[in-house]
Amino acid sequence: MPNKTLYQAVIGLEIHAQLATNSKLFCGDATSFGADPNTHISPITLGHPGTLPKTNSKAVEYAIKMGLACGSTIAKENYFARKNYFYADLPKGYQISQDSTPICGGGQVSIQTKDGEKQIQLNRIHLEEDAGKSIHDLSPTDTLIDLNRAGTPLIEIVTEPCIHSAEDAFLYVTEVRKLVRWLGICDGNMEEGSLRCDANISVRLNGDNTLGTRVEVKNLNSIRNIKKAIEFEIERLIGLVENGTPIMQQTRSFDASNDTTFAIRDKEDANDYRYFPDPDLAPLQLTDAYLQSIQSNLPALPNTLKKEWTAQFGLNAYDVDQLCDNKQEADFYLLWTKHTNLYKAAANFIIGPIRAYLNADGKTYSDLITLLPKLSELLAMVDQQLLSFSVATEKVLPAVLKDGASPTNFASANALLQNSDEGALTAWIQEVLSNHPDKVDAYKKGKKGLIGVFVGEVKKMSKGQADPQKTTKILEAILSN
Repeated sequence: MPNKTLYQAVIGLEIHAQLATNSKLFCGDATSFGADPNTHISPITLGHPGTLPKTNSKAVEYAIKMGLACGSTIAKENYFARKNYFYADLPKGYQISQDSTPICGGGQVSIQTKDGEKQIQLNRIHLEEDAGKSIHDLSPTDTLIDLNRAGTPLIEIVTEPCIHSAEDAFLYVTEVRKLVRWLGICDGNMEEGSLRCDANISVRLNGDNTLGTRVEVKNLNSIRNIKKAIEFEIERLIGLVENGTPIMQQTRSFDASNDTTFAIRDKEDANDYRYFPDPDLAPLQLTDAYLQSIQSNLPALPNTLKKEWTAQFGLNAYDVDQLCDNKQEADFYLLWTKHTNLYKAAANFIIGPIRAYLNADGKTYSDLITLLPKLSELLAMVDQQLLSFSVATEKVLPAVLKDGASPTNFASANALLQNSDEGALTAWIQEVLSNHPDKVDAYKKGKKGLIGVFVGEVKKMSKGQADPQKTTKILEAILSN
């Protein structure tokens, strides 16, 4: 086995995110997923002679949003270039991309590791069009081509070679997917190909500052596969070094059936693409006023909200991580805080039963906004010990969410209100203890865990109305005598 402790992996990632525009980067063809093959095409997508592209302004806006969210420098003057290579699914024989003037330069993405926060440095974010799709598994003799995807706007998010483990790469891609979804610029559905990743990997001895020969693993379409491919390549490359075998600069693919990679071609260098400015597209000229308008409409970002909510609402790290994983959920929570000061309780309801309800019923948080006064009423009833948490979430909450029921009226009509009367509780407790003398004796001999059994029996006898906290206190007092 290779001695991995002697080596450092050096990893750079290129994430391709399809932008959530209605039309393609340089024409009006639709970008929606799942249409019949070769139906979202036109002479411009197909690169017919005499056709002229026109830049999609919404795609430019989305690219800038990502750059601003990552703290990148936005280039006010930049142009598109032709990247020349010849694949069957590239109808023009070149891809329109950005070469020397990416729209976003530098920046960083924060990840939270077991050792604390790390900043993953970005080299650039640039705009380009997607290629079509080659399909190899529908015919035993032919490769089929679907050009619906050709021309779909992408941003390519390129890191510096600053990642040193498969785990950090996993966390980084997870964070980028969350961020593009948060900004509303990409749906992040890797299974549909709208977010894909290429990993550049090399190894070197610890303490060596020279980069080793790199390999690139292309088109990784799940975060799990990204981690598995990098783990495999690190071990493979170290094995080659230790055996004295030269490492070939090449492009590889990942085989998810056995978690290995395999070579598909020798790697092209940048000069093989013969970049030159696209003569059919005018340079992009971005004004300060335009950039400021995008900046002013940028939503508060997850890391900012986490810090604010920890201080303002007293939430713990788990709560804020959960709530800030999804923008719709975060927006709903923030709106709920305008209706209640039971901030922790609201977080618990969202992370637990409300999320489960929405997942089961296929509804969204926007469907619940009109119910916020009633949901706040339910929180108050639990806080005032009129309802137990279990009764509130299992019986009352479904009635509120499905039927818009009043929590107070529903709980009263169904005899669900919690009984805190000491006399009533004591009567139920005495009856339970008299029915279980053997357990009472066992409790007094040291089996203190039986207190939960007694509380459960009282709950059954009271049909869920007994206040469990007061029941426990009374039980402990009686059993201690």
